[in-house]
Amino acid sequence: MKVSYYPGCSLHATGKEYDQSMKAISRALDIELKEVDDWSCCGASSAHSTNFDLSIALSARNLVAAEKEAMDLMVPCAACFNRFKTAEHHLKADKELKSKIEGIIGAKYQGGIAIRNPIDIIYNDVGLETLAAKVVKPLTGLKPVSYYGCLLLRPPEVCQFENYENPFMLDRIMGSVGADVKNWSYKTDCCGGSLAISKTAIVVELCDKLMSAAREAGANCVVTACPLCMANLDMRPSPDMKLPVFYFSELISLAMGLSGAQETFKSHIFDPQPLLRQLNLI
Repeated sequence: MKVSYYPGCSLHATGKEYDQSMKAISRALDIELKEVDDWSCCGASSAHSTNFDLSIALSARNLVAAEKEAMDLMVPCAACFNRFKTAEHHLKADKELKSKIEGIIGAKYQGGIAIRNPIDIIYNDVGLETLAAKVVKPLTGLKPVSYYGCLLLRPPEVCQFENYENPFMLDRIMGSVGADVKNWSYKTDCCGGSLAISKTAIVVELCDKLMSAAREAGANCVVTACPLCMANLDMRPSPDMKLPVFYFSELISLAMGLSGAQETFKSHIFDPQPLLRQLNLI
């Protein structure tokens, strides 16, 4: 299959390992990515708190650019996904706003493409059987909890992604590559998001709570699909609370035995390699 691809700012900077592993597994799963031409920042995570019209216009500009390819749009970053879905929701519901935003960006918004996260594409389009058939190194001994965070799922009427109370697709994806996924009640709890800079103590407390719950569930690592969650959980927990944190695409790449799969782990703040070596996965 062929899809448009919006990496967003994070995947070209602090979340580059997400971008690298996402592109690698896409090639292996026969997903052809066409990066959106002349894409720009979607406005996350500050535009919506400063100027509503700006927050919609920034995302609308990118959606109009993606519409030129007339393909589903893959958006790996949870924050970008949320902003795009929010813009889509408001533009389709408010004709006056749509006209105003089109005047700001100087282009017509058609609303004819599907905005999708790669979890959705892998689960529903690629399929778990196809994914499992690509595994050459099952992730035996890895015991992750799946952490969605806030932005992929809420508000549910806007995001329209998965079961917003108890999402399951990421669990099943990780299970299909050999991980022993642990169930827990914190899949969609907040990590503190961008408060990491302005209210660091709050984020430390929230991340410690998540790590404590993960340990209680029997996990030895956390898997996420959000660059902001990844940054917070990788950096902010107290030293004695930390667990390795992975992008789900990194672990799929490792399980598939793809070239360079181990290189992305070197970019993590809290080194996950000792755990992987202990389990004979690298």
